[in-house]
Amino acid sequence: MLSFNSMKKLLLPISFLYSLVLSARHKLYDWGLLKSKSFDIPNICVGNLNLGGTGKTPHIEYLIRLLSDTYKVAVLSRGYGRETKGFLIANDNNSFRDIGDETLQYFNKFKNVVIAVDEDRCEGMGLLLQNENPPQIVLLDDAYQHRKIKPGLNILLTDYYNLYSNDNLVPSGNLRDIKKAARRAEIIVVTKSPNVITPYYRKDIEDSLKPLPNQKIFYSYIEYQNFQPFNKISYESDIKEAKTVLLFCGIANTYSLEDYLKRKYNTTSKIEFSDHHSFTQKDIDMVIEKYDSLIGKNKAIITTEKDAMRLINSSFMNKFDNIPVFTIPIKIRFHKEDEGSFDNEILNYIKKNLQ
Repeated sequence: MLSFNSMKKLLLPISFLYSLVLSARHKLYDWGLLKSKSFDIPNICVGNLNLGGTGKTPHIEYLIRLLSDTYKVAVLSRGYGRETKGFLIANDNNSFRDIGDETLQYFNKFKNVVIAVDEDRCEGMGLLLQNENPPQIVLLDDAYQHRKIKPGLNILLTDYYNLYSNDNLVPSGNLRDIKKAARRAEIIVVTKSPNVITPYYRKDIEDSLKPLPNQKIFYSYIEYQNFQPFNKISYESDIKEAKTVLLFCGIANTYSLEDYLKRKYNTTSKIEFSDHHSFTQKDIDMVIEKYDSLIGKNKAIITTEKDAMRLINSSFMNKFDNIPVFTIPIKIRFHKEDEGSFDNEILNYIKKNLQ
């Protein structure tokens, strides 16, 4: 039986052919044969070269917190996983099926920000600007590969433990775009880094990424927030008394969350689904069966904010009536030597381009 690494090597020719297709597409845009449209207001793209899991959502939230007290901010997303089409502005009647789980998360957390979805970012941007109260700044969520729009500022994210420079295109790796596409970014953020990084490791990473002279690199890390009760019984429970937790989630990468929980609890179990997975009754029955099999009385279920968006108002929420369920919000922080500089890069760009 072939090993995983052997299988990846066998898939390299397919990745090579895919790279030729992507390279040709980028050249058509670079040469102007395919058109990219720019807009007159500040717009910031946050994206990656990977299939997912670099932390786009908490970085968008960081920018919202940085900017929304001073400026009128809008977020424009594709609305991954939604069952609708075209342009929509989020409202209180929407579920994740209308606007996507990450977009619903933004809407629920930031009521002073316009949250919109459109698979065509150019069309979506135009419609946002036609609004009665148009935004001053638009954050483009996961639009790095959407070459039809030309962002004013590109922020490219890469996972500290899985740098794009060390990866391959699908199907032999986890990249959805060629490595040369990184050249379009003005800012590269190395995400999910340890809380402390020595100059030696910074140099090692930068030697691997090989940034262009105009590109600036910053380092961020995850800061887990207090657990939040998700259902009625969890308000009557104390998560601090739990000895055993069951993590169930459908996100791209769980390693940092698993590590965090293992350091806090005696026993942790996990049920993992694919990213943006739409939960079914069968899935929930499996989760509850696993929870019931855990030994001890002081136990709870943990899930992520994004997964909670796919559970809210679902037909099977009553299945958790007797089980304490908590979500764990996250924020990203920049290292002390990076935070002020990163914020200044963003604010200076906006001041120069705000009309």
